[in-house]
Amino acid sequence: MSEHAGTPTSSIEGDSADVRELAEIPAVEVISRAAVMLMSSAAEKLGLADDDPDASPRRDLDEARRVITALAGLITSSVEYLGPHAGPLREGLQSLQRAFRESSAHPDAPGAGPGEKYTGPVH
Repeated sequence: MSEHAGTPTSSIEGDSADVRELAEIPAVEVISRAAVMLMSSAAEKLGLADDDPDASPRRDLDEARRVITALAGLITSSVEYLGPHAGPLREGLQSLQRAFRESSAHPDAPGAGPGEKYTGPVH
């Protein structure tokens, strides 16, 4: 690690023109990337990447609930900044919420599913 302006940095800093400092990345891009990461995690935890989600060894509904709730909080709290990205992110969130409900042996009551305290009931 080297020191640059009092901040620790990687020793490979500057090796690639593709590497951007976090301060240079627009907020909407940071938020969108975080949302996509949460969506991917939720899909994996729901077993949606496998041919048979019910038999997926990666399926973990408790973990999926947590990730979907975090995703709902992120999207709901930042929707005003997302511009044209808001619609697709909300649609992805709702798809995951529906997939969770369909995956549950005992579905939550409307409004009590993952993230629904932020989004309202998803049917």
